[in-house]
Amino acid sequence: MCWWSQAAKPISSPVPVEWYPTLAVVMVSVGLMLTASFFIYEATSSRRSRSLTKEIATASVASVFLGFGSLFVLLASGVYV
Repeated sequence: MCWWSQAAKPISSPVPVEWYPTLAVVMVSVGLMLTASFFIYEATSSRRSRSLTKEIATASVASVFLGFGSLFVLLASGVYV
């Protein structure tokens, strides 16, 4: 039996389609809160008291949440990427 003679299995999403709008709102909201936290931290702390690891960690986590939130906004609106 050859590999091309087998029937292909349909690809399905690991996340139910009904969850897309909820995930979009939650992830974008968390990302925006972390971004606001980052900006507040930058504005209120002096240059000498800042921690590079805290800045990178906060920015990275906010970026991940905003990225996946944007993905789910597109999926919820019908743009399948």
